[in-house]
Amino acid sequence: MTEGTLQGQSSTSRFQAWMLAIRPKTLPAGAVPVVVGTALAAVDGKMLPIAAVVALLCALGIQVATNFINEIYDFRKGADTADRLGPTRTVAAGLVSEKNMIVVSVFLLVAVFFMGLYLVYLAGWPILLVGLLSMFFAWAYTGGPFPIAYSGLGDLFVFIFFGLVAVGGTYYVQAQEVTFPVLTAAIAPGLFSVNILLVNNIRDIDTDRKVGKMTLPARIGGGNARWLYLGFTIVAYFVPVWMWMTGYSLWVMLSWLSLPLAVSQTKTLFGSDGRALNAVLAGTGRVMTLYGFLFSAGLLVPALSALFL
Repeated sequence: MTEGTLQGQSSTSRFQAWMLAIRPKTLPAGAVPVVVGTALAAVDGKMLPIAAVVALLCALGIQVATNFINEIYDFRKGADTADRLGPTRTVAAGLVSEKNMIVVSVFLLVAVFFMGLYLVYLAGWPILLVGLLSMFFAWAYTGGPFPIAYSGLGDLFVFIFFGLVAVGGTYYVQAQEVTFPVLTAAIAPGLFSVNILLVNNIRDIDTDRKVGKMTLPARIGGGNARWLYLGFTIVAYFVPVWMWMTGYSLWVMLSWLSLPLAVSQTKTLFGSDGRALNAVLAGTGRVMTLYGFLFSAGLLVPALSALFL
């Protein structure tokens, strides 16, 4: 085997390792809220395309940085062991050194900060505060003396930051205000993001309890967490119903075309355990993505119809 071949394999291995650390199947939690917030801004005639793109990059950057920091602290606390049922964690497996993960995490957060300054320029100090809090909680989620993920409060923070803050903040940087309908629409992405986390933590209940990582499922049990997942899914699908009943176009009900997939994933969740839940986690991300894009398309249909007809 030639030296070039060895280098190529090494490069591919490093790429795959970093892709594992990024956790692509969870990225809808960062992207969908920005899409929904931008669609709402477009409906109100206040969309700023460059601001929307920057908001998307910042949201994904903070989410990936959170994943990287999670790898560092779960490794330090012994949460990522050989008994873990989820995808390989790169630091614990020795695929990425702890030092390199720290360096990349810091670089990513610095990059997000400087990109976010454009949004601060547009919308002022509230966005600066939101950005700083988001970066702080990216660390505090698993770092610090009282890590959020270990306390059972992770689901609440995910709902707030991947729902209300992400959708509301995206709308705010374009419209300079946040309305009640915007925060109502934010409920669905927030709950789907929580569902992604719930599946992850249901799968890891046994290994998490061993190291004192008392996530919500570790506290209430896998059965109760599954019912919570079902409840959150039902609430998410009533969001477009409420918006239609309060004056938005019937087209918002396009989001219900994703309902069969949501039902399928819920059934699989109730009938699966262990490593089989990895597929449910990915499937929940697909539900969120499909719902988010259909909901956003439904918001935009009346405006596009008026433009072209």
